[in-house]
Amino acid sequence: MSDAQIAYSYSRASELDLAAGLLGLSTSGGFTPSGLVARPHFFSGVLTNAAPAAAALIGLADVAKTRYFDLRAVTFMRDPVVTCNGDRLRFESFSACGGVYARLDVLQQALDGDVVEVGTTNVDVNVPLRRALARVGGTDPLHLAVGDDEVVATTLDGAVVEKKVPLPERWLRGFAEVQVIASRFDLRASLGRAEAVKFVRDLPKRGVLWAVPAGRSLRLTARPAPGAVCLAGPERLAVLAPLLRFATGLRVYGPLVEGGLPMASAWELELPGMRFTLTLSPEPRRGFSGEGAVLDDLNGDTVADDADLVGALLRFEPRLDADLLAEQSGLTRARVGAALTRLGTGGRVGYDVAEAAHFHRELPYDAGRVLAMNPRLKSALDLVERGAVRFTGPGVAQVNERTVRLTPGAAPTCTCPWWIDYRGSRGPCKHVLAAQKVVSLAEVTA
Repeated sequence: MSDAQIAYSYSRASELDLAAGLLGLSTSGGFTPSGLVARPHFFSGVLTNAAPAAAALIGLADVAKTRYFDLRAVTFMRDPVVTCNGDRLRFESFSACGGVYARLDVLQQALDGDVVEVGTTNVDVNVPLRRALARVGGTDPLHLAVGDDEVVATTLDGAVVEKKVPLPERWLRGFAEVQVIASRFDLRASLGRAEAVKFVRDLPKRGVLWAVPAGRSLRLTARPAPGAVCLAGPERLAVLAPLLRFATGLRVYGPLVEGGLPMASAWELELPGMRFTLTLSPEPRRGFSGEGAVLDDLNGDTVADDADLVGALLRFEPRLDADLLAEQSGLTRARVGAALTRLGTGGRVGYDVAEAAHFHRELPYDAGRVLAMNPRLKSALDLVERGAVRFTGPGVAQVNERTVRLTPGAAPTCTCPWWIDYRGSRGPCKHVLAAQKVVSLAEVTA
């Protein structure tokens, strides 16, 4: 499928007036509780820690324009997504290669002002703005306006600033995959300021390494160990280096180690009143779009209807309480979890590892493209429709020429090359999905 085009339309370019102490971030079309708004206005007030926020915004822009496995210049850059959740502003971006997800959470203690509206939009981050942000220093506060208000001048001629950039399917799928993958992470290590600075500055340039807790710091090894976190492509953490002078600590998140295969991880730099988080794919050349973490939940029979029901309950909350959503919707906790995955594939929820909770936001793309963006799921449904799944015994199915085993309490297996290569580490293959779908349909009709 060819990439879509996304058009940003701003009433003006974002600007930083250092003399007046004003940072005006221009917004493009976005979602609020009242629906789609052409240029929403979310916040007007004081950014109490201007210098780390400015450096972190530059970091987000650097991630968005980088292709980490091929450092040739990228000719386009997607503008960061910003969500106002009432008590915080969340800025998100994805690398051009789809293997690094970056988020800056500006928390309530770093903001002093008025929340005009909650919702999600894109903000203009242009080259002149980045140059101006690089000059922000010291401890002086900065007035911040996200969207037009009375203190930010618009262009005199009323001209509209427009940008058109490609919106790759792998980037959209990456947003969906990363929130599911991150929801399986736990905190593995917490470093103080001095240890965090030393660890990041001493990182090697290349390789797939494992960070193992050692006293108050981490040591790098070539092999996994209990409690270790995979660091695939340590050069991808270089974007943290300019932020180290503001850092108060570093938290590291990852899943349980299973075998020696590379795994995703999250690296959260603590800043005054803020968090800057990088989530890394299992390999520098491997984007999140092919991980398949969403497929098990998308394969359910009720998930689309459940997602509609749960989605109607969302109000741009900074933390989604799954138990409360289960109570409000009348669904089980498991079905709410699957519904949140489905909503994530439509860009409607993300996941915050620091708070171990989903949050509501609305990315600017069509949630109806879920099936098209997951070709393995589409292929599995085609297999079911063609009658290619035949069970030959309890938990054993022939899917065309492949043998699938669905053993209670164990991970499913298949004889296809995909499963042999990845052993389930990149989600189920189409044959497993097809066999599971047949079982699910039989249970519904029983």
